[in-house]
Amino acid sequence: HETTYNSIMKCDVDIRKDLYGNIVLSGGSTMFPGIADRMSKEITALAPSSMKIKVVAPPERKYSVWIGGSILASLSTFQQMWIAKAEYE
Repeated sequence: HETTYNSIMKCDVDIRKDLYGNIVLSGGSTMFPGIADRMSKEITALAPSSMKIKVVAPPERKYSVWIGGSILASLSTFQQMWIAKAEYE
């Protein structure tokens, strides 16, 4: 929760409302029971009282990181940034 809060606070003040209202949990470590409620409660305690906090915990979040990477890798604009193993080494 503190990392999320600190990340939001480093962003432009004009977009913070949108960020507080669109917190998405992803990855296997977010699968603990009650994690979404806990995140919402703890962010609410840190954020200004006028902010509407919304934490989303999609059921497929265990795979969200992989799905996002898969989508990114399939984009033609991203494929232009690929390098060969020999170039990397």
